[in-house]
Amino acid sequence: MTAHFVSLLEDLRRRSLRMASQVEDLLQEATEVVFECDADLALRVINRDEEIDAAEVEVEAEVIRLLALYQPVGIDLRLLCTILKVNSDLERVADCAVNIAERARHAEVQAVARRSPELKQLCPVVRQILRDAIQCYSTDDGDAAQKLGGQDRAIDALHAQIVRSIVANADRSAESMRAQLDVLSIAKNLERIADHATNIAEDVVFLSTGRIVRHQFRS
Repeated sequence: MTAHFVSLLEDLRRRSLRMASQVEDLLQEATEVVFECDADLALRVINRDEEIDAAEVEVEAEVIRLLALYQPVGIDLRLLCTILKVNSDLERVADCAVNIAERARHAEVQAVARRSPELKQLCPVVRQILRDAIQCYSTDDGDAAQKLGGQDRAIDALHAQIVRSIVANADRSAESMRAQLDVLSIAKNLERIADHATNIAEDVVFLSTGRIVRHQFRS
């Protein structure tokens, strides 16, 4: 490929990684609001969704343009396919973070969240798996990416425990019930974020090796 194409590809990779960093920050802020009521921070998370959406569209458009103009093969084609798939998962992580912030704005959510040791454990674990997946993506580390699948299963188990605990100890008053449902939604969005992080890890394995391992991590 030409030097110009290589330069365009490198710039696209940088834009994709910049978006990944923004999404990681968004998740950090959203999970802070779960335990500490901060209406301004919650609103900041919600408003930043448009920024992530715009970045997703720009990256996707550039991937399609480069595919059409240069018809790359080999590792260059794998990289463009990976960027396109990772781009989609990052946008969905941002949507989940926004959902978390929206739920955390409701009354009494923080009180319910603070009583859940599993949710306190789940938030940093999910942030870490996303951070690890993005790190693998930034360094093309297929070996490290391959090891992330087990963490996804552990997160699924934590989510299931949160559901059982909320159901078993639910306060049936109307206001408390709404807060408990909000916490269940927050936990589900965290579990979905872990799924998207696992998707990113699977895409890194494809980029590094050419092997399609989609769904194998969850077997």
